[in-house]
Amino acid sequence: MEKIRKIPQRKCVGCNERHDKGDLWRVVKAPDGTVSLDKTGRAAGRGAYICKGSVKCLRAARKAHRLESNLETMIPDVVYDALEAALAEA
Repeated sequence: MEKIRKIPQRKCVGCNERHDKGDLWRVVKAPDGTVSLDKTGRAAGRGAYICKGSVKCLRAARKAHRLESNLETMIPDVVYDALEAALAEA
């Protein structure tokens, strides 16, 4: 009998839908306070999840200030622009 492995589920802060953890990218606030996109999902710090390659989800999260409230920090426009560029590349 083959053992079935559980796939962790996370919620996208943009569209508020649950997806497999592998289908999302993590936006992380590092212990030093910098905010960046963590494509590996293993960086240290507080994290929130965004759908891979979905600029639409990032814009929705930005409009509703969901990333700022999940990461418990103010996020400058420069960081949002960098996140949007990184998501657009994917």
